[in-house]
Amino acid sequence: MEATVSSPTVTSAKHPPGLYVLFLTEMWERFSYYGMRAILLLFLIDNVRGGMGLSEMEGAAIYGLYTASGYLLSLPGGWIADNILGQRKSIWYGGFIIMFGHILLAIPAGNALFFMGLITVALGTGLLKPNISSIVGELYPEGGARRDAAFSIFYMGINMGSFLGITVVGYLGQKVGWHYGFGAAAVGMLFGLIVFRILGQKYLSDYGNVPAKSEKVAENGTQNRSLFFLIGLIALLLILQFAGVLDLTTAQGLAKGAGIIITLTAVGYFLFILLLGGLTLVEKKRVGVLFVFFAASAIFWAGFEQQGSSFQIFSDRYTDLNVLGWQIPSSWFQNFNPAFILIFSPVLAALWIYLGKRNLNPPPHLKFAVALLLLGLGYLVMVVASKIALTGQLTSPLFLTFTYLFHTLGELCLSPVGLSSFTKLAPKRYLSQLMGVWFVGTSLGNLIAGLFAGGFDESNVQQMPELFMSVVYFSFGFAFLILIFSKPLKSWLGGVK
Repeated sequence: MEATVSSPTVTSAKHPPGLYVLFLTEMWERFSYYGMRAILLLFLIDNVRGGMGLSEMEGAAIYGLYTASGYLLSLPGGWIADNILGQRKSIWYGGFIIMFGHILLAIPAGNALFFMGLITVALGTGLLKPNISSIVGELYPEGGARRDAAFSIFYMGINMGSFLGITVVGYLGQKVGWHYGFGAAAVGMLFGLIVFRILGQKYLSDYGNVPAKSEKVAENGTQNRSLFFLIGLIALLLILQFAGVLDLTTAQGLAKGAGIIITLTAVGYFLFILLLGGLTLVEKKRVGVLFVFFAASAIFWAGFEQQGSSFQIFSDRYTDLNVLGWQIPSSWFQNFNPAFILIFSPVLAALWIYLGKRNLNPPPHLKFAVALLLLGLGYLVMVVASKIALTGQLTSPLFLTFTYLFHTLGELCLSPVGLSSFTKLAPKRYLSQLMGVWFVGTSLGNLIAGLFAGGFDESNVQQMPELFMSVVYFSFGFAFLILIFSKPLKSWLGGVK
């Protein structure tokens, strides 16, 4: 499959063939991930068609833990690539682990094997995800708007895989059988491995073959500090458990504990490389900008990733699913996002090139602010929809359609730009690790999304408008903070666009 940007200024001829190898590999990996994710919460709370029959609170917490874990494990996945395997081997082994995990999910042999499959998929995702994005960045050492356009093309691959995965896996899972859907996800990852093995050797040259970290920065001291930090996290969780603040014996308590770990790990890592990473003043300022981007992305994904949790419940229970006399699978609503991505991604990729040639391309932090404003607008639509649902009527599909449209435009302003910014601003010796931190922001957002969806049980319906409105406040508030501090952020970028 070939992906091009439909603009005279951005064509496939201007991009190296390696971009399309990574495009196809990521497309099939995302087929497996988003396809399985589309039916995961429905399977967990189903008590009619052979699902686990969990409560909404338990199911949403497990959903959040799983989706968060895949991204959180990108941090050690980046470290393994930087220090041991290199990016190419990390992608290869990660893909195999993902495929094996989906095979376990496809076997209807009880809850223990299912949860083992979830853990396996998360481990493989953490090893593959940050490293494939890092190689995309390495294909464009010159940076600039052309690299932003390349990440937009790469992002089309992600969402093409998402669209196909949700369609195929969602249909098989909801209309045929849950485990048939999980099995289809394994087949998708197999296709990705075949593409990467055959075409990668030909078109990726030596990119990612050698571990990137050539400089050793206080290695023994770093290991000791990491060990003390880990012990400190465990001690904190035990204190919170015995104090009754957390209950780590429940799925929701584990999810809250994971949120604490993710937040402290990310903040601790940023402090470590700022204070003890041997960075120059310019590098420290750029890492400071990356921390702002990390926080903004966590807020954005906390709202955006409701599509697999609270929006999935809303579409299944409160939306009219009748189309020409046929009840469509409720999971198909999640296809609005990748469909809109495929439509608008080429437009924005061409727009960044057009503005870049005229020195009008907005700096990354302003694109982040716009993304958060669009997120909030989408939730304002859902506030109206939820108020209609409270009257007992099924809501029009147009509400979710417009919400997904706003959120998709916001995603296109944030995600490919964030990927590109991290590859440009991160010090070379910390590249894969900081790419992992970028995905940790997504991890935190996914975890919050899962906990948020726990409030969507039948006894809590009256709180829907208030829950959706809380996301509006957070997204608008952080967007305005970025705009207020726009001038110092632009200065810290140091001319990087």
